[in-house]
Amino acid sequence: MKRKIDLQNVKGTYDFLPNEQKIRNYINDTLKTIFEKYGYQPLETPILCYYDLLAGKYDESNDLLNEIYKLNDQGKRNLGLRYDLTVPFAKCIAITKDLQFPFKRYEIGKVFRDGPVKTGRDREFIQCDVDVVGLNGQMIEAELISLFIEGYTKLNIDVIIKYNSRNLMTGFILEQNISPDLISKVITIIDKLEKLTKQAIIEEFKKIDIKEEIAINLLNTFNLSLEEINKKYKNTTNESIIKGLNELNELESYLKEMNLLDKVKFSPTLARGQDYYTGNVFEVYDKNGELTCSLGGGGRYDNMITDFINDGNSYPAVGVSFGLSTIYEILRKREEFKNRSLIDIYIIPMNTKKQSLILANNLRALGYKIDIAMNDKKIKKSFEFANRENIPYVIVLGENEISSNCFNLKNMKTGEEIQISLDNLDEIKKIID
Repeated sequence: MKRKIDLQNVKGTYDFLPNEQKIRNYINDTLKTIFEKYGYQPLETPILCYYDLLAGKYDESNDLLNEIYKLNDQGKRNLGLRYDLTVPFAKCIAITKDLQFPFKRYEIGKVFRDGPVKTGRDREFIQCDVDVVGLNGQMIEAELISLFIEGYTKLNIDVIIKYNSRNLMTGFILEQNISPDLISKVITIIDKLEKLTKQAIIEEFKKIDIKEEIAINLLNTFNLSLEEINKKYKNTTNESIIKGLNELNELESYLKEMNLLDKVKFSPTLARGQDYYTGNVFEVYDKNGELTCSLGGGGRYDNMITDFINDGNSYPAVGVSFGLSTIYEILRKREEFKNRSLIDIYIIPMNTKKQSLILANNLRALGYKIDIAMNDKKIKKSFEFANRENIPYVIVLGENEISSNCFNLKNMKTGEEIQISLDNLDEIKKIID
């Protein structure tokens, strides 16, 4: 007796049909071109990882640990599916010998998180990361922000990039004589400041035994502009604040010279969720508010790879990630992507199958994307198919066309037909290109 199979996708996973996948491929191809333009090289790491590798950077209370897909292999080893591309990348750097630094890479690949599903947040999704290992300072961070801006501009998405320093946040917390053991928890609460009310934030602080007076002081401090912070802490001896301000001021000086200040915004409450960030962090938002969640993010994580390798040397690292799922949600609603065909010309054979194959290959050699009607449908049905698929041009190749050595190239939008010689296919370039 055959088992009944439940034919449905796991929640948070999807089949992407051609019209959808074309948009996703367009996003990937557009970004790859920009990454390589900036000198980044492609890399691929395994989806399957040892669980200890994935969990090693977090304490047991971290929410991300609950989202790791856990499994065992036949050898009873504890494994997991990667939840991002950063940890496997750090592992790759740690175990690969003779790499030249700085090492610049990009990677586009699937990651998995067993978390709540909502628009722009799935359980199986593709991440797109760009990272550099071996460079200190804010020059490379400014370049990554420039890359960020160019990427979204090329995709015709108007963005604002928020930035902040984890060191500055740490300094603000220590300034209130809060225990260093609570820094991570306090930052997690501060990161929610734009999502929760002031009173709700104070209640969150009370849960970790921080008094209301200190909580209010923190909230007031985290509401200052960068200019106000520079003035207030001009003579501070707090090393974390000094380091954070140096990072932010140097980054801002680069962005000013690059005329990018209108695309960025200092956000003192921005933390990014991961504890491995050690310096400046970034997050990208849609200026038009079409989606309220972030479209990308990143930052500096100097300790992760250094700790993995643990050979006495320092391996500073910084990277950014493009939110492909959220980018897709924006582009798929646009009219230009609803009627987009990857096929340039559709050939309909009329008792000329062999000649049609030859013509198709000759046109492909010129760089065109060609499909052929191979199902012996009536010509009316073939034209209907071409219209449904939004194919812009159609060629009907019959015995008369072969004997006359020419055919008509039909524009499916205007109905116009232009005669082309089989011996001079280059003439099509004047029409299509």
